[in-house]
Amino acid sequence: MRSNRAKMRAGMSMAATLPMLVGALALGIPAAHAADNPGRAALAGTRPSWATAKADKGATSDGSQVSARVYLAGRDAAGLAAYAKAVSDPSSATYGKYLSASQTRARFGATGAQVSAVRSWLTSAGLKVTGVTQHYVSVSGDVSAAERAFGTQLHNYAKGSKIYRAPSKTASAPDSLNGAVLTVTGLDNAPHQSSHEDQLPGPDAVFKNAGPFSSYYGSNTASTLPEAYGGKIPYAVEGYTGKQLRAAYGAGSYTGKGVRVAITDAYASPTIANDAATYAKKHGDAAYTSGQLRQVLPKNYHHTKSCDAAGWYGEETLDVEAVHAVAPAADITYVGSASCHDDDLLDALGKVVDNHLADIVSNSWGDIEANQTPDLAAAYDQVFQMGAVEGIGFYFSSGDNGDEVANTGTKQVDTPANSAWVTAVGGTSLAVGKGDTYLWETGWGTEKAMLSSDGTSWTDFPGPFTSGAGGGTSKTVAEPSYQKGVVPNALAQANSTAGNRVVPDISAIADPNTGFKVGQTQTFPDGSQQYSEYRLGGTSLASPVIAAVQALAQQARGGKAIGFANPSIYAKYGSKVYHDVTDNPTGSGLAVARVDYANSFDASEGLLTSVRTLGADSSLKAVKGYDDVTGVGTPAGGYVESYSRR
Repeated sequence: MRSNRAKMRAGMSMAATLPMLVGALALGIPAAHAADNPGRAALAGTRPSWATAKADKGATSDGSQVSARVYLAGRDAAGLAAYAKAVSDPSSATYGKYLSASQTRARFGATGAQVSAVRSWLTSAGLKVTGVTQHYVSVSGDVSAAERAFGTQLHNYAKGSKIYRAPSKTASAPDSLNGAVLTVTGLDNAPHQSSHEDQLPGPDAVFKNAGPFSSYYGSNTASTLPEAYGGKIPYAVEGYTGKQLRAAYGAGSYTGKGVRVAITDAYASPTIANDAATYAKKHGDAAYTSGQLRQVLPKNYHHTKSCDAAGWYGEETLDVEAVHAVAPAADITYVGSASCHDDDLLDALGKVVDNHLADIVSNSWGDIEANQTPDLAAAYDQVFQMGAVEGIGFYFSSGDNGDEVANTGTKQVDTPANSAWVTAVGGTSLAVGKGDTYLWETGWGTEKAMLSSDGTSWTDFPGPFTSGAGGGTSKTVAEPSYQKGVVPNALAQANSTAGNRVVPDISAIADPNTGFKVGQTQTFPDGSQQYSEYRLGGTSLASPVIAAVQALAQQARGGKAIGFANPSIYAKYGSKVYHDVTDNPTGSGLAVARVDYANSFDASEGLLTSVRTLGADSSLKAVKGYDDVTGVGTPAGGYVESYSRR
């Protein structure tokens, strides 16, 4: 699968298509008896959907090499899911009775006997064990050994313009293992190519915003530009800061003190400590205390070119600076993945859970649901469930392409935001007025029209859809119990009368036209590396903002972990603790004027002037009540304090 970082630089997508897979199935993959392979249990979802008879190009050479991971189901996979649900449900007697990481392993992790049995099975087939963790056994070997181990032939298949290896039928494991195997990954090799000698590149090329700007929404009217929606429009804000966001989302006097937030992304910015400290000083945020910001990084990095490693530095910078701006006393642990690939991202998430590095985890990466495969989905959901048992909540951005039709031609949601075990964070356009006053929000969805050559009109106004908060109805994930009675049937049953998961759950600022100012060291045209600031958005901003608000809420409840928050979030639906966001909060169309550098950093090659319509998110609509752009809404005054009443 290929992933997109959910990040927008002032309205331009920075989300390069990158290899990665994320989870979507609520309860993992049950093993079934392999009818055509007696004595073996099928590992459902291990044959990808693109491995069809029509695409089959014949058997893979027996001598070709395979690297795979066999994920372990643990002692009690069904019990893990059941406990994760109960411990997260405010109406359950088990609510909040979290287990420690060691207790979770003892109760639900794989036993030594299970690991030994799996190792023995794999080595007896001729595979070499290359690593063992509490989650998986990794192996390598030739195709013939892999075929013996997993009871399937490996063939070559056409996928687009390329040829990849995949199982010709669903892989299986011996019945004698008694369900010890959750799934296996790596039997297909699209697009898992790795180099162990990669080094991280320097900072990415500079990006800067041109002006004029508004300092708060509406402070600077574009009086010399054409009207839109019956009147003059304001210039886009230069970029909100923590003070404005804290006011908008009801932070009050809470700071996140005593709470640790983890952030996962790929790679690691070499300048993050200096950038974060410089930004905090320039914008009046509290200075970082010793040890408040720390990084947990891998020994080696992979796929730095295909994953655009330097492009991820801005992601880490945005996430760290947004969390600190909203929750200035919260501790932050950045957990970097060795690449943007599935196995490495799973390792990063696993580090958080295995070592309980934080109670709240922000994740600004994902992909379209059509690219998900059930085998890795099960591995991701197992991590999310173990986190829930420990009182850890995962927050994922919902995506930046609206209903994905313009991007993929198909209406669909993003993963892993579609997982029933994570909180999917949607996006809004935010108007903060004079004196840090909350004015309104719309669902984030942008249409763009350029200024005509004579400067008297907007060409083809309002212009095409460019970007917006991801949302909609999953085609693969069943409707979770916490959404029933809140999510309208028209949404839940859009793809099945039985009901499916709808995304998102909650929202926050995301529109880059009303975005957040960040500070980052970048590479300038003369080759120098300098700290500079620019406005940034995307649901990649919304996710760390919500994570920071949750840190405030956890402080409000005396530091006790909130854990997997969705049951609590939906239990508060309909109360005044949410801003009920709609696309038309003022009764008329909304837009801002933008002036951008043609070359992204200075005026030497000219300026580009455009109008950006707000609240136009593809086919998705933000309406009164729950909707598939903003979920239950955004945090309002009283949201943070509401957690202290439990």
